[in-house]
Amino acid sequence: MPFRHLAYSLYACNSNMFNMRGSAGLSTGAGVVRHCSSSNSDSTNKAENETPIALPPTKKLAIVTCMDARINPFTQLGIKPGEAHIIRNAGGMARDALRSLVISQRLLGTREIAVYHHTGCGMATFSKPYLRTLITDDLRDDDKQSTGRMVDEMDFLEWPGVSSNSLSSTITTLSSTSATKSNQLSGSTRELESPLLASLKSEVNFLRTHPLIMRETIVSGWVWDVGKEEAIRII
Repeated sequence: MPFRHLAYSLYACNSNMFNMRGSAGLSTGAGVVRHCSSSNSDSTNKAENETPIALPPTKKLAIVTCMDARINPFTQLGIKPGEAHIIRNAGGMARDALRSLVISQRLLGTREIAVYHHTGCGMATFSKPYLRTLITDDLRDDDKQSTGRMVDEMDFLEWPGVSSNSLSSTITTLSSTSATKSNQLSGSTRELESPLLASLKSEVNFLRTHPLIMRETIVSGWVWDVGKEEAIRII
C-alpha cells in the first residue's frame, strides 16, 4: 500500500492518537513511531516480571484470521500469548496461510486449526476486476500493461458469491447447519453473511482435505459478530 494511503487510513481511524500532520498535509509517520515506541517500552517493563513464554503454542492451536484492525483473537476467543499461533491475512484465508500452517504443525506441534472470519469484512466488498481497475487506474500509462499483467496473475482469493455485479449476492449451497447458525448473527450485517459463511465453509473444507495438513487435525470455523461483539462457532 502506498504510504500516503496508509497515512490517510490511520488518520481516519484515530486522528487523536496519531498526530499525522506533515508538510503538504501528508503524514510524516512520527506519530505512529512514538505510539509504537511507547507501547514497546511498557511491554518490556511488564515482561521483566513475567515467566518467559515458550516457543511452541501450549494449546497446540493455530488460528487463521483477518488482518482487520477490529479483530483481536486473544480477547475475543479467550486465549493468552503463548497459547496459539495467530496467522493473519486479508479475509482470514486458509489458502493464503498454508505455508505458515505447515510450519506450525510440523515444527511446532499444533494439532488444531480455527478459521476465524468476521462480519463486515472488506473481502465482501470487491471482486478481482474491480480491484484490478482500482490498481491500474492509479498507474502511469507506461506502467499499466506490465502491472496489469501482474494483477491478472495474482490470486486475490475472492470470496464465493462476491461479483462485480452484486457485492451482496447470495449463496444457496450452504449446509443446513451453517445456515441455521447464521441466524445468530446480527441482522444489521445479514446481507453479507452468505458470502461470509460460504468462504468460511470453503476454507474449513480446504484444510480438512489438503494433503499437507495432518490428518488428525481438528478444524473448526468461527465468526466474530462485530455488531454483537460475540464469537460464534459455525462449523
